[in-house]
Amino acid sequence: MNYQETIEWLFSQLPMYQRVGKAAYKANLDTTIQLLEALGNPQNKFKAIHIAGTNGKGSVAHITSSILQEAGYKTGLYTSPHLRDFRERIRLNGNMVEEDFVRNFVSKNKKILDNIKPSFFEMTVAMAYEYFASQNIDIAVLETGMGGRLDSTNICKPLITAITNIGLDHTTFLGNSMEKIAAEKAGIIKNKIPVIIGRKQSETHKVFEEFSIENNAELIYAEDEISIKILNTPKLFNLSFDIWHKNELLAENASCPLAAEYQKENISTAISIAVKLNEGNLNIDKDSILSGLKNVISNTSLAGRWQKLNDMPLTICDTGHNIDGIRAVVMQLKQMNYNKLHMVIGMVNDKEPYEILSLLPKNANYYFCKPNIPRGMSEEELAEHAFKAGLNGKTHSSVMEAYNLARNNSGPEDLIFIGGSTFVVAEII
Repeated sequence: MNYQETIEWLFSQLPMYQRVGKAAYKANLDTTIQLLEALGNPQNKFKAIHIAGTNGKGSVAHITSSILQEAGYKTGLYTSPHLRDFRERIRLNGNMVEEDFVRNFVSKNKKILDNIKPSFFEMTVAMAYEYFASQNIDIAVLETGMGGRLDSTNICKPLITAITNIGLDHTTFLGNSMEKIAAEKAGIIKNKIPVIIGRKQSETHKVFEEFSIENNAELIYAEDEISIKILNTPKLFNLSFDIWHKNELLAENASCPLAAEYQKENISTAISIAVKLNEGNLNIDKDSILSGLKNVISNTSLAGRWQKLNDMPLTICDTGHNIDGIRAVVMQLKQMNYNKLHMVIGMVNDKEPYEILSLLPKNANYYFCKPNIPRGMSEEELAEHAFKAGLNGKTHSSVMEAYNLARNNSGPEDLIFIGGSTFVVAEII
């Protein structure tokens, strides 16, 4: 098979949670373990930083990778889902895995894959681990998929684990309370391996403390270690801030192109990871941290986080797709100056649409659309939920149709926002 045929085989024959939902979920790690054993356990050939959480884990992973790259370490990065290209999931020093490696991995291991029948995610994790081992990396930054305890990435050798924050998302699989979801995420905590928590939450801190005590793991709250003092307004699309470490000024006027104010927490978590690594395992100085923050997009190609796509009219997209993510987006929108607001919104069918839609601004023109994946919510159903939430707009058969009409209806001083689902953003970028 050539590369395109390989990709088509991956998507057509292996269920993937991001596309088909519940059918791809597995309640144990047996298949992952079996697959990695068949490949010679590549995960044992490199150290890792393992990151879980409801929101922000992708940003923390990219920032951490960028800092490690600036410190001179050969850094692997595994994230999901991808926006444009499957190979975005597996990077080495910011560069996507080569097409030939993807093709060769599948063709070389076809019999193993046919016999074991891993899910899409299990196979992709194994591919990443095989690639990182073959490249003799110094360290890998691994973002979990949906959970933690049963996530395929959880078969790894971390120097540090991190959990960004906990919100009500994927409740069908992870539990219907903050405490239950926290327990699933806390499943990445390992024996005597420090764990950094990005946000101290009253509903979850006892869960993390219990898991850390049980595993004899040092528990660190990022907000107790690092304070980010913003110096400018986020609408400038480049965040400027001072960094304080344990009440001492670490750096003045640092900058980061991840300009949304919600990135404060993710920046703090990534810096906490870097500081902890510098105390023990690696050499990461202040300049590497500052350069890593400043160059995170150029170093890792992170996209879809309060990303500006156009100036006139100002067009912004964001992959926030659950209650906490949408709440952060709405807070950001309130800081923007515009004449009229146009919202291109699509969702998937396993969310709580009314709760999410009720957070969105009422005084906007809405363009409801269906992301082009099997579990995308139909534009008609989305519009019905939106009407109950007090939102008015029209339905469109595709994301691009919705976006094009929003552009046609917009004046130069208007604002177009695109979001509601990672897959809506993926079709626009």
